[in-house]
Amino acid sequence: MTLAGRIVMLFPGVIAAGVIACLIWFARMPSVWPVVTLLGVVYLVPVAVFRAHQALWPIKIGGSRLVGRSYVAWWGAHQLQVIYIALPQLEALLRVLPGVYSAWLRLWGARIGKGVVWTPNIDITDRSLLDVGDHVVIGHRTGLHAHLIRPTKNNNLVLYVKPIRIDSGAFIGGYSILSPGVHVHTGASVRSEARGYPNQVFS
Repeated sequence: MTLAGRIVMLFPGVIAAGVIACLIWFARMPSVWPVVTLLGVVYLVPVAVFRAHQALWPIKIGGSRLVGRSYVAWWGAHQLQVIYIALPQLEALLRVLPGVYSAWLRLWGARIGKGVVWTPNIDITDRSLLDVGDHVVIGHRTGLHAHLIRPTKNNNLVLYVKPIRIDSGAFIGGYSILSPGVHVHTGASVRSEARGYPNQVFS
């Protein structure tokens, strides 16, 4: 792994340290400012750093080697989102209020239409790699994963990245998992517990 790759792995720890600092601040001097700062550390700093990272090192679509001398932009972007993967409750709170979670994903660079229904318990690992149309329903405990990693014979890892596209009016049944490159056509229904393999089309 490159030096840059090792450095970006420290980001979740930096966020955790910021949270602890805000809690200590609030314990010593209770006021609204530690709370506002805490919300900024948890919800604004990762997005801002991600957007800057994306401007400098955009995520490469397609296949690449994860282990090597070159910095892999996806790896850095993933580390910037890892806090929400480790603590899904942070995003579950945003899905309680209509429209808030869609706006949140747009901040990450996703294309999200209007009237999308997100159930509270879903799993998204690549927030910027979603293209969702209008009035889509995402079922309970659905997983949307726009990347795939597999080992090779020479002890390397191959990474495949491609956006997930869900067209307007589609319905994604609960406990489904959609992989990189999956395309759900307009008005299509994906049955519960379905497995959408890379580049699979549902129509």
